[in-house]
Amino acid sequence: MILKTIMETNNKEAIIDPFWVSGFVDGEGCFCISLNFREKLAVGIEVRPSFSISQRKDKMGLNWKCLDQIRQYFGCGSIRFDKHDGMWKYETRNLAALKYNIIPHFLKYKLKTKKQIDFTFFCQIIELLSRKEHLNYKGLSEIIERAYELNQGKRKVSKEALLKFIYKRISKA
Repeated sequence: MILKTIMETNNKEAIIDPFWVSGFVDGEGCFCISLNFREKLAVGIEVRPSFSISQRKDKMGLNWKCLDQIRQYFGCGSIRFDKHDGMWKYETRNLAALKYNIIPHFLKYKLKTKKQIDFTFFCQIIELLSRKEHLNYKGLSEIIERAYELNQGKRKVSKEALLKFIYKRISKA
């Protein structure tokens, strides 16, 4: 699979088929928006976007090599090992990298599964973050609403708890 997709050129640079990248992400990737309480922030909630791909550690290191080729292809992000679940994880959290490296790829090479819907919400949130909408309560509420459409709304903190927190802060202001 990897050998058919990653071809060696004369100067040993790997070339990855962009359609393969989208297919791989359809199966193994994740567009995510983390929302965490941060009292020190003016609005009290931190918004952290990320794009990641996870692969189980293998004896030959092929999964890491695959993730590294994808990292090189996108030109951003890093790879780390999570000892807790035995997985390698390629991840990009930088807003500019998400906006200018990751998103353009998937606009050109479309995803084919439900992940395309997640990607659409992710793009909307990245645009709101780029416009600094997360720094006001109205924009933050909009981001929260859209974030809970991603990944079937699975979160550690409920949407209701976050919105209630915002409304309490607004009423104190």
